[in-house]
Amino acid sequence: MHATYLLLLVACFVGTLPLEFVLHTRVYAQWLRLLGTLIPVVIVFGGWDLLAIHQHTWHYNGRYLVGVTLPGRLPLEELLFFLVIPTCSILALEAVRARQPDWFADDPVQQ
Repeated sequence: MHATYLLLLVACFVGTLPLEFVLHTRVYAQWLRLLGTLIPVVIVFGGWDLLAIHQHTWHYNGRYLVGVTLPGRLPLEELLFFLVIPTCSILALEAVRARQPDWFADDPVQQ
């Protein structure tokens, strides 16, 4: 199926989205903080993927992709991966914090 990778990302996003509203994690409300986390991820890991693609050490199976390719032959789904998965991880962390408010997880903002 050509949309497998995209559907997995959508499932991850949809599966964690209720955490924002049910547990009031405020991840999306603090969009500048989220953006400050996502930009380095996209730059570092996107650059890493682009280098690996350029050197022919990494490739993507087109059977699982929708076919939209960004500059450097990076599939759209790979860019979305670098946005969706860290966001889902942050939502999960903040959900735990919402349920365990005394747990700081080494966050200097809350200490």
